[in-house]
Amino acid sequence: MSAQPQEFNAEGPLPEKNLRAIRRALVVPQDRDGFDAGLDVVLAEVRASLDLGRLSEFIHTWWLIACDSVKDPQGRGDVYERAAHVQELAEAGQPIPRSGKTWRQLLAERGVER
Repeated sequence: MSAQPQEFNAEGPLPEKNLRAIRRALVVPQDRDGFDAGLDVVLAEVRASLDLGRLSEFIHTWWLIACDSVKDPQGRGDVYERAAHVQELAEAGQPIPRSGKTWRQLLAERGVER
């Protein structure tokens, strides 16, 4: 993993890479709901398997989302609006618009390095 930058532009410092700081950085209600639900699932998996690897993966994934939330809170809300629009199109049997970019390209554009 590459060294993490101390700031995203002028938006402020990155959240620490722990559960409390990550959740605090999530500004969109859907992100917080997803984080809470996912944490319940991953903690149940950890209890059953006694393997903390899955928890580490969860923390890293949600840390990336929290970093994006710090950088562009409006953009995070827009993600859910676009997803709702795509869902409406799919339910109506209409074609779904596609982007030619990979997740890595999209994250790089937003200043998040994995």
